[in-house]
Amino acid sequence: MSNAQNTTQREAVLLITRIEEIETAAAALAKHLDLLVELAGSRAAALRLLGRRTYAVVILDQMLADCDPEGADLIWQSAGLSVPVQFSFALATGSRLEREVRAALARREREQELASSAAVARLDAELKNAVTGFLLESELALAEDGVPPRLQARLRTLAEIAARLRQHLSPASPTAPMVALPPPES
Repeated sequence: MSNAQNTTQREAVLLITRIEEIETAAAALAKHLDLLVELAGSRAAALRLLGRRTYAVVILDQMLADCDPEGADLIWQSAGLSVPVQFSFALATGSRLEREVRAALARREREQELASSAAVARLDAELKNAVTGFLLESELALAEDGVPPRLQARLRTLAEIAARLRQHLSPASPTAPMVALPPPES
């Protein structure tokens, strides 16, 4: 795999700090967690990088956040869906940084799974409601007096399709109500 392909497939982390020895910790983090780690030494550099790509995790040095709270707020606003982490680079070790990044990545994965599950559940509910509406409306139309036989056949087909869709969308249950279509008129 080429280096360019490998870079685009790995998750990226942005470290925002002025600590000079950060390159060693960043390289170790990249190696141990198979991440693309980018460094920013200022608010302006961080905002430029945040405008260019999406990061899984954005880590802001506690010292920078304390010295420039407005800048920290601007960075967090620009971080988008990245997991924000404030971290004291001056007091912590590389292993602690690695644990924080692992925890942030795990949080991000859980949040994405929850969001995905919620979206699937919402779509499922919307589909079930739509199918139930089709079924109900076709059954009501079939129950009307004076519906021409050709239209009855089409409505019955619609009702049968909606009933099959409803069965596919709903889990099998012995107490689930069965749809009874009116008998065809001859």
